[in-house]
Amino acid sequence: MGMTYQRVLLKLSGEALMGNLGYGIDPGIVQEIAQEVADVVVSGVQMAIVVGGGNIFRGVKAASAGMDRATADYVGMIATVMNAITLQDALEQKGVPTRVQTAIAMQEVAEPYIRRRAIRHLEKGRVVVFGAGSGNPFFTTDTTAALRAAEIDANVIFKATKVDGIYDSDPHLNPNAHRYQSLTYGHVLAHDLRVMDSTAIALCKENNIPIVVFDLTVRGNIRRAVTGESVGTIVGGNCEVS
Repeated sequence: MGMTYQRVLLKLSGEALMGNLGYGIDPGIVQEIAQEVADVVVSGVQMAIVVGGGNIFRGVKAASAGMDRATADYVGMIATVMNAITLQDALEQKGVPTRVQTAIAMQEVAEPYIRRRAIRHLEKGRVVVFGAGSGNPFFTTDTTAALRAAEIDANVIFKATKVDGIYDSDPHLNPNAHRYQSLTYGHVLAHDLRVMDSTAIALCKENNIPIVVFDLTVRGNIRRAVTGESVGTIVGGNCEVS
């Protein structure tokens, strides 16, 4: 089956690696995600990954409890590197060559983020996992995903979540919540749908990068998304609200 997208950026939350645990990393879940990615990369798709750190540390939560916000964000960035290295190990166990690049220098465990080097890795069939967010406090890993996608000329951002798309209200609280098939960037911003933060949406809009939101827990969804199959909600400049 042909691939609709040739270079994709996969955004994973830290919580996605946690599974049903209350904290940390579920090795079984990480292996499942690695297998999903491997199944796509073997088809020739170039994939970069941005991973969050909320399964280990949430900067915003710590700041609300009294911790200095910038300090809290830096701790959160380090948590994302732990997740990135864990993903790298799982992917390489599946035979997928992987490089971790971090926005905060830690040369003993990862490469520094260098745009041209990242692109070269992708062209050689390696997965690149971006850790440490953007390297700046006060910015989310969603914004990092939009920024890195623009920098590496990704065709699309895959926002892999625990829900099957974007709803007009919380489907866990409202059984009549409507799931959108497609949306414009403007609609997401105007209605504060919060699938990604407003800075990330604005970056995607400015660079015309579509966002596909889908349920990561359904096996095979990453491959379905790459082939262009409808697996969730797509946000884009040429989309209609439906």
